[in-house]
Amino acid sequence: MIDRVSAALTEVLDGRWAHIRRAVRERLGPEFVTVPGETGDQARERVSRLIRDLPTDVGVVSAFPVEYGGSDDPGGSTVAAEMLAQVDLSLMVKAGVQWGLFGGAVVALGTKRHHDAYLRDIISADLMGCFAMTETGHGSDVQQLRTTCAYDAASGDFVLHTPHEAARKDYIGNAARDGRMAVVFAQLITGGRSYGVHAWLVPIRDEHGNPMPGVTLGDAGPKAGLLGVDNGRISFDHVTVPRDMLLDRYGQVAADGTYTSSIENDTRRFFTMLGTLVRGRVTVGAAASAATRSALTIAVRYGETRRQFTSPDVDREIALNDYLAHQRKLLPALARSYAYAFAQEELAVTMAEVFSLAEPDEHRQRELESRAAGLKAVQTWHATRTIQMCREACGGAGYLAENRLPGLKADTDVFTTFEGDNTVLLQLVAKGLLTGYRDAFGSLDGWGRATFVAEQVREMMLERTAARSLIQRLVSAVPGRDEEVAVTDRGWHLTLFEDREKHLLDGAIRRLRKGAVTKKDRPFDIFNDVQDHILSVAGAHIDRITLEAFVAGIERTTDESARELLGKVCDLYALTTIEEHKAWLMEHGRLTPARSRAVTAVANDLLRELRPHMRTLVDAFAVPEEWLNAAILREEPARQEAMSKEDDALRQS
Repeated sequence: MIDRVSAALTEVLDGRWAHIRRAVRERLGPEFVTVPGETGDQARERVSRLIRDLPTDVGVVSAFPVEYGGSDDPGGSTVAAEMLAQVDLSLMVKAGVQWGLFGGAVVALGTKRHHDAYLRDIISADLMGCFAMTETGHGSDVQQLRTTCAYDAASGDFVLHTPHEAARKDYIGNAARDGRMAVVFAQLITGGRSYGVHAWLVPIRDEHGNPMPGVTLGDAGPKAGLLGVDNGRISFDHVTVPRDMLLDRYGQVAADGTYTSSIENDTRRFFTMLGTLVRGRVTVGAAASAATRSALTIAVRYGETRRQFTSPDVDREIALNDYLAHQRKLLPALARSYAYAFAQEELAVTMAEVFSLAEPDEHRQRELESRAAGLKAVQTWHATRTIQMCREACGGAGYLAENRLPGLKADTDVFTTFEGDNTVLLQLVAKGLLTGYRDAFGSLDGWGRATFVAEQVREMMLERTAARSLIQRLVSAVPGRDEEVAVTDRGWHLTLFEDREKHLLDGAIRRLRKGAVTKKDRPFDIFNDVQDHILSVAGAHIDRITLEAFVAGIERTTDESARELLGKVCDLYALTTIEEHKAWLMEHGRLTPARSRAVTAVANDLLRELRPHMRTLVDAFAVPEEWLNAAILREEPARQEAMSKEDDALRQS
């Protein structure tokens, strides 16, 4: 039975798209849930069938235009995909490839003739497709892809070619089995000149499932997880592609080979094209957090009824969740999961607002891309750490496939490197902080070919991301001396997070400027020498905007009991984050040794205060029982009954 506080927490966590979350919970029953122990072929067969059975009214196609069967709601589609991650991560990824990447690219990069010709069949899954961007030799550095698509004015067609093995399209979802068409990213060449990376719609299989002439298809082979996704490889040998299959919203090629674009600068055009596909990163971060919430639900509920060892003064075994060490594992991770849930909600709202603008807002688009990159990175790393911790917290039971945790661990592991390698994505965040003109840096290759001009790096005012007036009031109310402020003071948390970000950013700017003077002819070294500093800047920025989102979430919570509980959870998130960076904070005079000790002491006090509410906090995630699909939870009533009998016997004695 879900208690009133859990229900109130669910309401605030579900946010703007609560109707979609409810619809997915109600409509997707046990037939959609992952099946432990399947072979790869069995998983692919099942997921390929289920992708066609997904009810479209649960939001999975809501990002598509209304006239083709969608609802022009990209935020809703992201939330629907997030919910699918709790049902079956293979199904979520398969849906993401089909409707998010493949269909999303056709919507974002194509024009009305492409939409009219293909969108209805994409939405119905009658036309299954691939998103063929990543190459064996180039993943994150998309701007340097080696696949070419050269226009031949004599024939009026493009010629698509894979020049060598390293240019093969690799890890491509739907390529090994189901894909009939692919959005292929390649260097556009016409009139002897390259105009950078563009995208084409290219048939890769005929109606019988056989490869099209000149197309070589292969299977990526066994993987650690996501068995239901048919990842494959694609190569092209001088494949003819009609001119009208160029997705030409941002760049057109006339019959005589003349290239035109509304965006003259090649690099700016490239980033504009990729920026329209930001929904993929938003979805991956959301899905990682959703899987993490499932893992925490299993681990916390197991820890409520699993007992181990006795206390000298009590003749009974102690529940796992009563141990401080166990609380130290689960509760900070639970607090961080709440924090990311609020940050993700705010990100989805921002994305919906940016996509709804009649005229593009370049500044807001950049801000969206930066935040999506950063939150994708931290949420996927959080998933990897936390699901492993949950596995350990459940002991041997956590290692059994029937208890879901091994599958969650295996299926989310790749999230740290797909839709952008996390380290590269954090560099993208830092670039956004260092300059408002990311185009000056060229490709996202770890700063390798960056052309740096010292004057372009400028100090930036930190932009509030949520509840701006409230946060400013809290920050302004903090006295000048830390010793006068409780370590649970929200204004102090916000000030400390903000101060750390500003200090790191200022330090990075100084180091980059110094490098620009001493190593002006070695742009790679300028950035490579400060790469660790750059990553710290990005991490501090994401910590700060996450805390601000949490504060905003508490502010809109109307139930007083839920609001009070969220306040304590937010305290724990803030204090355990401060603990992680104690060394830096003490080195830079932001924490005294005494206050550092106080932070840990208060964090431990919070663990004890939150211990009775652990079940309430995970119940608020509202993951349906059949989705959790864990045998140890089905055994829960028997363990609870045994515990009750043991307690009764102890009282009688």
